[in-house]
Amino acid sequence: MALTSEIGTSGAPATPAGTPPAWSGARRFLANPVGLIALVVVVGLAICALFAPWIAPYDPVKIAPRLRFQPPSWEHWLGTDQLGRDVLSRVIYGTGVALKVALSGTLAALALGAGLGIVAGLGRRAVDGALLLLCDAMRSLPLILFALAIIAIYGPSLTTLIGIIAFSMAPGYFRVVRNQVLVLRSMDFVTASQSMGASLPRIALTHLLPNLLGPIIVLIAMDIPAVIGIESGLSFLGQGIQPPDPSWGTMLSDGYSFIRQAPHLAIAAGLPVIVSTVAFTFLGEALRDVLDPKSGRGR
Repeated sequence: MALTSEIGTSGAPATPAGTPPAWSGARRFLANPVGLIALVVVVGLAICALFAPWIAPYDPVKIAPRLRFQPPSWEHWLGTDQLGRDVLSRVIYGTGVALKVALSGTLAALALGAGLGIVAGLGRRAVDGALLLLCDAMRSLPLILFALAIIAIYGPSLTTLIGIIAFSMAPGYFRVVRNQVLVLRSMDFVTASQSMGASLPRIALTHLLPNLLGPIIVLIAMDIPAVIGIESGLSFLGQGIQPPDPSWGTMLSDGYSFIRQAPHLAIAAGLPVIVSTVAFTFLGEALRDVLDPKSGRGR
C-alpha cells in the first residue's frame, strides 16, 4: 500500500501533493548533473559575451608585428596570431559575435516560423496546404549553396548572415508550432474563444503561445549550436563575419592556414566551437527532460 502511494501508475516517482509545477521541474533539472554543467558553461559564455571589454586583457584588433606567432605564455595565455593580436582576447570577443548571431538568427527564425505555423494551424485547409508546400520548398534548398548564392548577391554582412539563418531555420519552427496548434485547436478553451468571436491574434497570444513555450524553448536551445556551426562555417569560408572583427570561424581559418607554424591558433579557435555546441546541446536535452519528463524516462 505504501509502495503504490509513492509510485505512480507509470512507474515514475509521484510528485508530492501541493508541489508547484515550476519547483518540480527545477528539482528534476537540479538532479541532472550534465544539465547543470551545461548551464554553467552557457552562463560563462554569456558572461564573456556581455563583459568582453572588461574581461579581455588586450584589444582584439590591435596589431603587434613583433609579437606574431607567440606561443602561450603568462602574458598571452593563448598566444598571438599572425598579426601579433592576442588570441584569448579575440576568442572572448568572438563569443559575443557567435551568441549575437545565434540568438538573433534563432529569434528571427522563431518569429517567422511560429507566425506561419499559427496561421497554418488555425487557418483553412487551403492556407495550411499552401504554407506546408512553402515550408517543404524552403527545406529542400541546400543550405550552403543557398547561403553562398545570397551572399554573392548582397555581400557578406551580419544582416545577411542573420537573414540566411532565419530563412533556413524557420521551417523547423513552423512544423513544431503547426503540429502543436492542430492539437490545441480542438481543445475546449480554444473552441470556446472562437465561438465567442475572439480574433486569431487574441487566441494565439492568450491561449496558444503559453502552451507552446515548452517545445519552443527546447527547440531554441537545440538550434543554437547549429546556428553557431553555420556562422563559424561561413566565416571559415570568408563569407561570414569579415576581418578584423573577431570570429571563431575566421580564427579557425587563420589557424588552418598557419597550422604548421602555430598550431595553437587552430586549437584555440576550435575549442570554443566544440564546447559551446556540446553545452547548448546538453542544455537542450536537460530542458526537454524537465518540460517533457516522458522523453527522458527511458534513458
